[in-house]
Amino acid sequence: MTASSTLCCRRLSGLAALAALLFGIAAATPGLAEGIEVRKAALVAAEDGYFLEADFDIALTHTLEDALNKGVPLHFTLEFELIRPRWYWFNEKIANSRQQYRLSFNALTRQYRVGIGTLYQNFASLADALAFMSRVRLREIAEPGALGKGASYTAALRLRLDTSQLPRPFQISTVGSRDWSLSSDWHRWTVSP
Repeated sequence: MTASSTLCCRRLSGLAALAALLFGIAAATPGLAEGIEVRKAALVAAEDGYFLEADFDIALTHTLEDALNKGVPLHFTLEFELIRPRWYWFNEKIANSRQQYRLSFNALTRQYRVGIGTLYQNFASLADALAFMSRVRLREIAEPGALGKGASYTAALRLRLDTSQLPRPFQISTVGSRDWSLSSDWHRWTVSP
């Protein structure tokens, strides 16, 4: 009896070690975390104004990916603001911008679609669609001369899932649910033209 219980314990400890190893590999592998993270963001000056360039890491939760593949479109909002801090009065808001993205899946064509306003682009895989959404390039923020030389400004950026755009039954189930909560923190940096 003791030999079989020892063998059983060895098997369990071997399985536990294997599970711990697999968990450690999964935790150390980048890109497996769910959520949105700002990798980099910059305000670029050009002849015809100031433009936003940003890169995000976007990883959908299993629940969101499942809902998307069953035909529920996901709406994302990119928010940007540029503020000039003032010690003597309230901060001055120089620019405020919002961009809406609509991510959907067409079961008939087996393609993902990203819409920005009235423009749409199709993708063969979800990874390609998320890669497209994660790169923001040449989004005009301010006109030339809007930023004064020598002044210091604070820029803030975030990307989030807009649950208010989901169908009503899903809006009810999203309240307080981590599976439906997908947002980056506000990423802030200093801009000095």
